[in-house]
Amino acid sequence: MDPSLSHGTSEAHRHCRSLQEALDALRRDGLDRISQWGTHLAAVLGAGGRLLAAGNGGSAAQAQHLTAELVGRYRRERPAYSAIALHAETSSVTAIGNDYGFEQVFARQVAAHGRDGDVLVLLSTSGRSANLLSAAMTARASGVRVWALTGPAPNPLAEAADDALCIAADSTATVQEAHLVAVHLLCESFDAAVTPRPSRRLKIAVKPSVAAAEGAS
Repeated sequence: MDPSLSHGTSEAHRHCRSLQEALDALRRDGLDRISQWGTHLAAVLGAGGRLLAAGNGGSAAQAQHLTAELVGRYRRERPAYSAIALHAETSSVTAIGNDYGFEQVFARQVAAHGRDGDVLVLLSTSGRSANLLSAAMTARASGVRVWALTGPAPNPLAEAADDALCIAADSTATVQEAHLVAVHLLCESFDAAVTPRPSRRLKIAVKPSVAAAEGAS
């Protein structure tokens, strides 16, 4: 690092380098998994199923970003699909937290909204949040498929999920930034799976002499 750089600038360079390394690893190791998730999610939601999503803190914002893109749209115009950010249900969260404890704020909502074949996406930089682990266990017992976006593996949430994408970065900020990219890639894969490609008409060239003969007949 250039010794002439200020401390703040040096930290910024370090942050960007950490993010670049995380994205390089995501591109190398995670794209096939995300594509598979998008295709599976398109089949589930296209058949009337539902996506549930949850996280804490910054991860809650990422989860809500995902559901907003599905209910609204990502890039292309398409139908709206059912997706619920569980942490955004403030009355339910506070009531459940008050009556059952914070560990149950997502699990009880999964029990209420989740159906066999639905998908639950859980985001956690640590992979150790008790309320997400409870949600994962409730979901799997109900036949809801669980996907986890976490920080470095191994961690309890990745192990509790049906499938997990783990970002190997030391910084919480870097993990969250990579999660946002993963969310956008998931939306792109989903859109590609639900949006029919325009058909291409086969053009057959007809010789002028043949065309003239057909016109005269």
